Amino acid sequence: MTCIILATRNAHKVAEIREILGGNVRILSQHDFPGAPAVAEDADTFAGNATKKAEGLAAWLAANEREAGEGRPFYVLADDSGLEVDALEGAPGVYSARFAAGALPRTANSPDAANNEKLLRLLEDVPPDSRTARFRCVLALAAREVATRLFEGQCEGHIARVAAGAEGFGYDPLFIPEGFTQSFAELGEEVKNKISHRSRALAQLRRLLDGVE
Repeated sequence: MTCIILATRNAHKVAEIREILGGNVRILSQHDFPGAPAVAEDADTFAGNATKKAEGLAAWLAANEREAGEGRPFYVLADDSGLEVDALEGAPGVYSARFAAGALPRTANSPDAANNEKLLRLLEDVPPDSRTARFRCVLALAAREVATRLFEGQCEGHIARVAAGAEGFGYDPLFIPEGFTQSFAELGEEVKNKISHRSRALAQLRRLLDGVE
C-alpha cells in the first residue's frame, strides 16, 4: 500500500485529502510525527511554498528514519492553496490563511471568521459582475531520490455578499463555484470534493499513483 505523509497539521485538509484519495493509500500527517519542525511558508507562490514544505519534511524524515519507519518507502505531499480575487488583484493569494493579520510570512494564521470579514469589507462596494474569484491549489510530491512533482488545480467562481452555510472551512461560506448558486459551505463535502481546486489537483496525483501517468 502506498504511504503518503502530508506536510500539514491542518485537520480539515487531512480529512479532505483522505476522503478524495480514497482506498489503497495510507495517509499520515505531521500529527503522526510530532518532532517534525514546521517549515516557514515565506515563498511568494503556491508552488514555492508547497515545494518547501514537501522537501523540508522529506529531508527531516530521511534524517530521522526511526520516526519515519526504517526502510519504509513513502511520499511526502504538501499543499499550498488559497483564494484569488480579481477585484483585489489576486489577493489574498498566498496570504489567504493569514489575510486578516497581514501579509508578512511570519504572521500567524488568522481565524476564518476574521479573514472572511476582511474580504467582505474590502469588496463592500464591488458589484456582482466584478466579484469573480478562484480557489487555486498546488500540490508538491517529494520522495527519496526522485524529483519533486507538482500538480495544480483551480476552481472558478465568485464571492457572495454574505456568508452562508455551516460546512467546510476557510472562505467556503463566501465562495460560490461556477455553475452553482450556493457556497461551498452550503453544497457540502460530497459536492465540494468533486469540483474543488484540491480535488482537481489530487485527481492528477491519483492518476500518477495508479500508473496512468
